[in-house]
Amino acid sequence: MPRQGCSRWVPALSLSCLPWIPGFLLHTATLLSTEPRCARGMQVTSTGPQTIQRAEGESVTLGCSYAPSPVDAGELDIEWSVVSPDTTRKDRMLMSYTGGTQYVHADRALAKGLRFAAADPSRGDASLTIAALSPAHGATYQCKVKKNPGVDARKLSLVVMVKPSVPECWVEGGELVGEAAALHCRSARGSTPLTYSWRRETAGAVLPAAATQNSVTGELKISNHSQSLAGVYLCEVNNAVGAQRCRINLKAIKPPNRAAVIVGTAVGSLLLIVILLVFIGLLYWKMSSRFRHEKEFSNEIREDVPPPESRPASRHTCRSAGHQPQVTYCGLDDGSSFSDAPTHPPRSSTPVKCTSAGYDGRYGNAV
Repeated sequence: MPRQGCSRWVPALSLSCLPWIPGFLLHTATLLSTEPRCARGMQVTSTGPQTIQRAEGESVTLGCSYAPSPVDAGELDIEWSVVSPDTTRKDRMLMSYTGGTQYVHADRALAKGLRFAAADPSRGDASLTIAALSPAHGATYQCKVKKNPGVDARKLSLVVMVKPSVPECWVEGGELVGEAAALHCRSARGSTPLTYSWRRETAGAVLPAAATQNSVTGELKISNHSQSLAGVYLCEVNNAVGAQRCRINLKAIKPPNRAAVIVGTAVGSLLLIVILLVFIGLLYWKMSSRFRHEKEFSNEIREDVPPPESRPASRHTCRSAGHQPQVTYCGLDDGSSFSDAPTHPPRSSTPVKCTSAGYDGRYGNAV
């Protein structure tokens, strides 16, 4: 019979058959109520996006609030570090808080403007503030809070972006009516992706149907330019952290008369040819006149030049070795004359006056 009584308690679950069940259930409930409290320990309670984007030159605060457990009785230790993308290398320590003292471990480039957001990080706020961001600050950061036996950590990705610079607007090609025109917009500096957009400041800021734009290259094409498309156009370039604009005034110029251009070109060419022929003719006449004048001058007989004077004088030439011949002219009396007979010096006691003359080596004559 006891077996029959035991067979009936299965659907009814009579506690009188199993007197140990109440104690077992009470012990299990006690374990379940205390186990989560022991496993929770230190917790970083900060929430928000894991990836933060900021512009260059701005400041940012990386949140890291924490809540220790009552069982965490050890010394508080807070560490901020830069996670290395290479898993084989160590992370770089930036700042730490231990024993009530703050320490800076980063180099000068990263340590500038680096500080804890709270004056006392031990009060549950270990957030980190970075002032004057630069591209070098872009990295993955880790906040680690430890208070034995509890420990917890949080990672944040910081992306430092550069705002677009003021773009340059210009027109490529002509602005003639009836032809194609292209407006260009380009920013020299800024973090990608950069997005360009064109709009018209007049006529309701709506682009004409004949215009197509490229948001990546910043080009606005107008297939058939007309007077109605003239006006001021605005280009805006933007990225995740900023935007800049530039303006340009598109004109509509009437094309010149092609017939007049052709006639003007022909007349100008003929006029240039005539001027060139006249110049060549004047140059030829000038050269011919000079040549004829020089020829007449070389053949002219100079009648105003007297003939060279004859020198009726007897010459006595004295030559010596190594010297040029010396010629001596001696004056004669008025009554003397030349004869075929050899001449002899006069026997009178009157001395003969002689004068030395030079010698012309080129012609061999006395001078």
